[in-house]
Amino acid sequence: MKIISTLSLSLAALLMTACEKKEVPTSAQAVVPDVSFEKYFTDTPPEGAREIHTAVTSVKPGDEITLSGELMGREKVFVDGRASFILGDPAKLTTCDKNPGDSCATPWDACCDSNELKRGSIAAVQILGEDGRVLSGNLKGVNGLKELSVVKVSGTVDKSSTADNLVLNASKIFVEKP
Repeated sequence: MKIISTLSLSLAALLMTACEKKEVPTSAQAVVPDVSFEKYFTDTPPEGAREIHTAVTSVKPGDEITLSGELMGREKVFVDGRASFILGDPAKLTTCDKNPGDSCATPWDACCDSNELKRGSIAAVQILGEDGRVLSGNLKGVNGLKELSVVKVSGTVDKSSTADNLVLNASKIFVEKP
């Protein structure tokens, strides 16, 4: 009987410690940014901004361009742990909040638009470090940046960019204030 009681107490203690609520940092909390992202943001809108759907057909890697758009086109427009986001073209994509009666929890995903339409109407925007790799951290909240923010981004078209996958290495980001 003593053995069963001892085993029961040991099992109970083990279960109690296993069920304790533990703080697990989210990926955004766990990643320490490589740099302050503030230097990549500007209060002056850059001139000559192009819509994404027109830029994808004419730009090539190495080109300096400015794009205009909104943070939309995917359910997760921010890349966890990386200084990167998805910029969508509001001239081609429709966010769910623009559809009367649509109560979508993530209106920025433009889920009613086809993947084919999204391919030519979104761009991946990233901030690179001096080593050419995407910086760690998270851009959400920096200078008011969030889902559905209207932005203009200047930078260089990345060497991995294609007509179906436009990638822009940002040097300046302007966020319109509502």
